[in-house]
Amino acid sequence: MEPADRLLEVTGLSVEFAVRGATVRAVNDLTYHLGEGETVAILGESGSGKSVAAQAVMGILDTPPARVTAGSVRLRGAELLGLPERRRREFRGDRIAMVFQDALTALNPVFTVGDQICEMFQVHRGMRRRAARAEAAALMERVRIPSAARRLSDHPHQFSGGMRQRIMIAMALALEPDVLIADEPTTALDVTVQAQIMRLLASLRDELRMGLVLITHDLGVVAGVADRIVVMYAGSVAEQAPARALYTRPAHPYTAGLLASVPRLDRPAGPLTPIKGAPPDPAALPPGCPFHPRCPRAEAVCAAERPPLVTVAPGHAAACHFAVEQHGAREVRDGQ
Repeated sequence: MEPADRLLEVTGLSVEFAVRGATVRAVNDLTYHLGEGETVAILGESGSGKSVAAQAVMGILDTPPARVTAGSVRLRGAELLGLPERRRREFRGDRIAMVFQDALTALNPVFTVGDQICEMFQVHRGMRRRAARAEAAALMERVRIPSAARRLSDHPHQFSGGMRQRIMIAMALALEPDVLIADEPTTALDVTVQAQIMRLLASLRDELRMGLVLITHDLGVVAGVADRIVVMYAGSVAEQAPARALYTRPAHPYTAGLLASVPRLDRPAGPLTPIKGAPPDPAALPPGCPFHPRCPRAEAVCAAERPPLVTVAPGHAAACHFAVEQHGAREVRDGQ
């Protein structure tokens, strides 16, 4: 993808938190790009830095204790980092929007959902209340909420979890942004509703030709939606690749471990293989590769030197000392 075709470019993004005298490096040198009509999934366990990175892109981190220490975030070529807050607000909602993880806490329980959606049109578009309500009802219909016009007067607690998530999506799409960031949009929903929400996001992405960034810990959720996947571990990129390549030929042991821990219909039934141990404390990362204490393939060099992000195939890179060797061996086996 040529730079001119990119909606969003995140380059070398690093975020730190000052917590009780310690420095927590939550995001380290994150780089990815997003094109029109494309979906990029940012994936990893809790604490990997994926949500902090999304909030940094949106410009909604509390500063302090958070601080963006390096990097660039460009939306259609316009640099967002360093903009005055007033200018940043002009981009939020209008050009780049976010669906938050917990719809029940993200929505204001005091106001009706109609009032909360209408606010987007009234503040950003200067619409009068009647016109804003008509647009809000049309949006709720667009995200498949039955009896939309009548339900404008309902409060968030009167909706199911799946319906609340649809309302959050409607609010995020109100101004038809170029980029939508969805942070764990299917958390706490049953698998049927998860599938509905993912189909809805994909349909709206195609309809509006927007770029979609999906933040998730679940490889299964994004399998049929993502074009490219960025796997994060301990605040850094462990692997990034086109979705099909990552699922079929993972080059990083962490990615392989995540895939091995997910049930699959194309394999015989049997016990899953969990990743042993727990993610490291971001305030006290181990030396060398941050994954080496949990890695079944770790050698002495892994504890001594931090691996660079190396290319193993076109568009496919992994931060592992043995990524090229392991990926190459796997391709040979696949070709036999």
